[in-house]
Amino acid sequence: MNHKAKPKGSLVAALDIGSHKIACFIGRTVDESGGVEILGVGYQASKGIKGGTVVDLSAAEATIRQTVNTAENMALDAMKGYPLRDVVINIPGVHAKSHLLSADIQIHGHEITDNDVRRALSKAQDQVLSPDYELIHTIPVDFKIDGHEGIRDPRGMVGKSLEVGIHMVTADLGPLENFAEGIERSHLDVDSLCVSSYAAGLSVLAEDEMDLGCTVIDMGAGVTSIAVFQGGHMIYSDHVPIGGWHVTNDIAKIMTCSTADAERIKTLYGSAIVSGNDDNELIDIPQIGAVDKHNANNVPRSQLIAVIQPRLEEILDMVRARLEENGFFGIGRRVVLTGGASQMQNIMELTEHVLDKRVSQGRPIRLYSLPDAVSGPAFATTAGLLVYLTQRQDEMPAEIMASVTPGTLWERVKYWWKENW
Repeated sequence: MNHKAKPKGSLVAALDIGSHKIACFIGRTVDESGGVEILGVGYQASKGIKGGTVVDLSAAEATIRQTVNTAENMALDAMKGYPLRDVVINIPGVHAKSHLLSADIQIHGHEITDNDVRRALSKAQDQVLSPDYELIHTIPVDFKIDGHEGIRDPRGMVGKSLEVGIHMVTADLGPLENFAEGIERSHLDVDSLCVSSYAAGLSVLAEDEMDLGCTVIDMGAGVTSIAVFQGGHMIYSDHVPIGGWHVTNDIAKIMTCSTADAERIKTLYGSAIVSGNDDNELIDIPQIGAVDKHNANNVPRSQLIAVIQPRLEEILDMVRARLEENGFFGIGRRVVLTGGASQMQNIMELTEHVLDKRVSQGRPIRLYSLPDAVSGPAFATTAGLLVYLTQRQDEMPAEIMASVTPGTLWERVKYWWKENW
């Protein structure tokens, strides 16, 4: 399916709310295909968010305000003095759930149109609507015409019936409402929602990787999210509730140091696999409560890695188990690691060992003028939110409902009745 893009010159903004950082990108579409030039960026250490959940609304609101203000100041000329209003935000994988459904409609022998596809998607959405959760994505992944499979784009073809295989993603309403409250308190409106791992995949994957089959593992601080792509679509999303913060916490507990020192030590000296020289390299680890910093605890680097490696193996083992349990482990031979916690030394080698697939690291590749400071894996989700907003509007449930028109005369009568009464 071809995806509708936002008009050239549109001002767009993304707000990525994570457990480690909150980031905002402001951009402008530069062509009819939805390419985005970055005008402003802002990011702050996250406060009030833990494990992908709001735990302190006031702290989260303050960090959101600071982050957005930094991005606005950088994009001041383009915004012409107007404050930012509409943002697309991420939904952490811990709150999201995948559903694979199908919907069929009668075509009665005429040419299949965009509206026919939207009617099928709308019909599927009716099956999953609930007061307990929000519908985030409605993604058509395959089509059948009169039972014939393997159709990539049915528009313009003729048949009696159209069946659409659909990947739908829902999110728990309670956590979403807390996110929305923090954003509304910052005088922003939520334009649309996107699951973090989907945004990351849209940001880092080449078209061939999306088409042939690839698994994206987005390693955040509190959550590791998963997205499986095939045929150009995300066909499955999931998560495991462990991330880079848990590695930091392990170091702090076992090495009896502060979490700030543990994070610094992890960043500077951490590795996913022990090498031959690690026994000989000593690391100074400041002890909690020590007055004299010169009395740091000197430990071999191999001892630090012995803390890190089991936790990373646990995360990857859990990812593999989730994929196998749900029948998606065999999709493609490629894995792309992204997210801040994917920057650990030798993590690609460990991932290849655990998952038995070819592994690479993913960085944002689809935005123009992205500053170097925000061009790494840690900002893949932020960048991908803009890609989703500008190029995948036809997968947004509200867009589908707003643009669909009923097919038969009887459906039009029912539609009119529903709209007017």
